[in-house]
Amino acid sequence: MAIYPKLIMDALATVRYPGTGKNLVDMGMVEDNIRIEGNKVSFSLLFEKPSDPFIKSVVKAAETAILTYVDKDVDIKGNIKVITRQVARPEPDKLLPQVKNIIAVSSGKGGVGKSTVAANLAVALAGLGYKVGLLDADIFGPSQPKMFHVEDARPVLEEVGGRELIQPAENYGVKLLSIGFFVNKEDAVLWRGAMASNALKQLIADANWGELDYFLIDLPPGTSDIHLTMVQTLAITGAVVVSTPQEVALADARKGISMFMGEKINVPVLGLIENMSWFTPAELPENKYYLFGKEGGKRLAEQLNVPLLGQIPIVQSICEGGDNGEPVALNPDSITGNAFRRLAENIVEQINFRNENLAPTQRVQVTRK
Repeated sequence: MAIYPKLIMDALATVRYPGTGKNLVDMGMVEDNIRIEGNKVSFSLLFEKPSDPFIKSVVKAAETAILTYVDKDVDIKGNIKVITRQVARPEPDKLLPQVKNIIAVSSGKGGVGKSTVAANLAVALAGLGYKVGLLDADIFGPSQPKMFHVEDARPVLEEVGGRELIQPAENYGVKLLSIGFFVNKEDAVLWRGAMASNALKQLIADANWGELDYFLIDLPPGTSDIHLTMVQTLAITGAVVVSTPQEVALADARKGISMFMGEKINVPVLGLIENMSWFTPAELPENKYYLFGKEGGKRLAEQLNVPLLGQIPIVQSICEGGDNGEPVALNPDSITGNAFRRLAENIVEQINFRNENLAPTQRVQVTRK
């Protein structure tokens, strides 16, 4: 039997795309590259996105239609090429090619001011002239939109290099994305682990982060699926762990440091940040009141042989700054602003030392038996 293009098109006109109910020909999904070489038939099907859930089923239905309506002996299986209008997401090891350093900001427990530290560290790094991005990966308690005074931001999609990418919000020289932009701020986020992990992957891989010197990730407290998602998705340059001097917080900080340094994760720990180190009244800047114990973070850093990157005092302005969306690091001459500036300088120094002396971090590979 002679095979010619119209027979192929007629067969494909019997296949409906599940998303619309229309047939492949009417939808313009059959590319004009039908090749017939004896019994072998090949052509391309055009889909909108590489993530289209119907690709496999449509290709199989197209093969079946040709074998049914053209000839059962047509060599078609494996000869239908899938092309997409939208460029596919880069391979995992090629994500964020313009980002020089990725820093995970972590804490062993909640309530130690990790997100406040992450926000002010990002602002302080930007104040030093670096290009900075911040991902609010604290899925169940996203607070960065409020801290950056961009709660009402709704990031849009823009086409970049053939892909539709989320445009991060930006304030104080920091590019920012948070799940808080995509949910009602009054509602609790009730997601299973897989949903949260997939949302975060999108905020990383499908966003236009562009060129960054430092990309900070504000992780949820403790250890969770989100932490595993991060180390499986990105090669993290180094982690910093935030704690208060309180013994119960230090015990959890020890676990957090241990997680990153473990053989399976193997992310370098840049150091420990002791937050709420002492209380200093604004009117008595020389006075220090050790509300949560004295230098517990310093002792833990010495025990674990990691640097103490900074000690951040409590002053009323740090709380007010977070609530008002004006991080205290915007004023490097203030007590706390100066502490964050020194912290940023120390982290830059540690990152440079790490990059000069250690091999690049590898993503954690997932193996399934």
